[in-house]
Amino acid sequence: MKLQLDGKVYNIEVVKKKTTKNTYIRVKKDLTIYVTTSIFTPTKEITKLIEDNADKIRKMISQQEIKNENNTGFYFLGKKYDVVNVEYCDISFGTKKVFINKNIDIDKWYKKQAEVIFKDHLDKIYHRFSKRIPYPELKIRKMKTRWGVCNIRTKTITLNLELIKREEKYLDYVIVHELSHLIHANHSPKFWALVEENMKDYKKYRKEMKDF
Repeated sequence: MKLQLDGKVYNIEVVKKKTTKNTYIRVKKDLTIYVTTSIFTPTKEITKLIEDNADKIRKMISQQEIKNENNTGFYFLGKKYDVVNVEYCDISFGTKKVFINKNIDIDKWYKKQAEVIFKDHLDKIYHRFSKRIPYPELKIRKMKTRWGVCNIRTKTITLNLELIKREEKYLDYVIVHELSHLIHANHSPKFWALVEENMKDYKKYRKEMKDF
């Protein structure tokens, strides 16, 4: 199946499952329209559903294109650099370019920077946090679906390595978010009130991060 929208043609991938009762539409990274539905849903009904939701699909495509743009290229602390491959150094920054040895492991380099930067931000936020909480153990790893995780039992917060690519205000929001879980384990109104108490603009940052 295909969908023609605004002069462009998009592939439609339909997956029918026995355990699925409703029909869900999402747009994948490659801009394929992915439809999950029941094994009993006829093709005619799927086609009509897609046509009826053309505006929503258009919006999902636009959002995915923004995400793709924000994740293409070399980013460090919110700034995008043009990559130039070299042999005389590991990584060196210019004003708009970054010179990278083709043999360097970028994720290891990011991790090394994050270990210092994330710890520094955690220390600053912890010391001005509005509630008394135990100092958490910090872990850093790449995660696909979360910016941060708090393990209340072990008093550990895990931050997504991808945050090293973004402006530091987003890192600070995630740290505040996870520290707040050491007081409130859920996302109750009290939890969000505590987040706002420690970061007034958290709603703005949270919304902006959806584009990543």
